[in-house]
Amino acid sequence: MVLRGVASTGSLRSVRRRTAAIGALLVLLLAFALILHVADRAGADADRCRRFAADSAARAAQVSGTGDRVVVIGDSWSAGLGLDRPAGSWPSRLPGAVHVAGFSGSGFSTHASACARVSFADRAPAALREGADLVVVEGGLNDYDRPDTEIRAGFARLMTALAGQRVVVVGPASAPSRAAAVPHLDALLAALAERYGVAYLRTSGLRLDYLDDRLHLTAAGHDAFGDFVASRLASLAP
Repeated sequence: MVLRGVASTGSLRSVRRRTAAIGALLVLLLAFALILHVADRAGADADRCRRFAADSAARAAQVSGTGDRVVVIGDSWSAGLGLDRPAGSWPSRLPGAVHVAGFSGSGFSTHASACARVSFADRAPAALREGADLVVVEGGLNDYDRPDTEIRAGFARLMTALAGQRVVVVGPASAPSRAAAVPHLDALLAALAERYGVAYLRTSGLRLDYLDDRLHLTAAGHDAFGDFVASRLASLAP
């Protein structure tokens, strides 16, 4: 006889089995949702990488000016992301025949971008295939969340790829969305440039016009940034 209000052993086992089944189902549903999220993210990253690669090739085809061959290796600022006319990005303000190897999202470190093999060091050999009288490397904002060890390793690889070239590194400006990281990045990149014997241009003190994303420059911002870099390059000894 089972006393009223006291569950039998069989009913307790049934409850436990139902609870375990529900728990297993929830785990499966969460795992499935995670798989879908990862797949969607991978697809979005792949689409973005293809778009950035197409933008990079289009910007590289636009050569401005005449004279000494200047090669600019940089990120979205060099590529002109967000501009109606990307060919008007800041490198177009530099003197010489300016060739731009810009890839949005890239940086000094290997994993600054989710796209494969687009760091400055990875892209430098192709950018210098036809030689250069001056190499200008612009970036750092995409390294804002990377560890110092990774940035140092990427910088070292870049200097190896640029051995024998005249190199000027242009540091990050204080874009509002990443301004908190800029002082540390600025100091680190300046120290690395000094260590490897290349010139370093600080731009963190510039007041520039930004798009609504608070990261990328307006056309006026590109003009001001490019004019500043051009003026500083003119003051450097050859």
